Amino acid sequence: MKFLYGLLVAVLLSGCSSAPDQFGKLDLKKWRGDRGGCNGVRAKLVPDFKAEIQNLKGKTANTIGELLGRPDVNQIEDRNQKFYIYFLEKGPQCDQAGAKSNSRSVAIRMSAIGLATEITFQNGLP
Repeated sequence: MKFLYGLLVAVLLSGCSSAPDQFGKLDLKKWRGDRGGCNGVRAKLVPDFKAEIQNLKGKTANTIGELLGRPDVNQIEDRNQKFYIYFLEKGPQCDQAGAKSNSRSVAIRMSAIGLATEITFQNGLP
């Protein structure tokens, strides 16, 4: 009985862990702290982000959200696909939430089963 109780406690505690501060070279704490790219921190982190793209592909939507934080824009597409968009630089999105922006951004395409399948860089939304 003690074993089962100990196992249950271990499982519960592992589920309550906080988000990591690093993902390879990428400083996740700095990334998450620059909501909307409004402070210019994410733009400086782009080389480190690019170095980890292959490691982000295949991750679940929940894992991406835990690592990178809540996306600046969550865009729903056809066939239950969606994009998580993170702005990389200051723009209209910083002054007014939901404002159309052509600021540099990174989009992570999530498949219908919730896995990151493609990561692209563009101006504005994909």
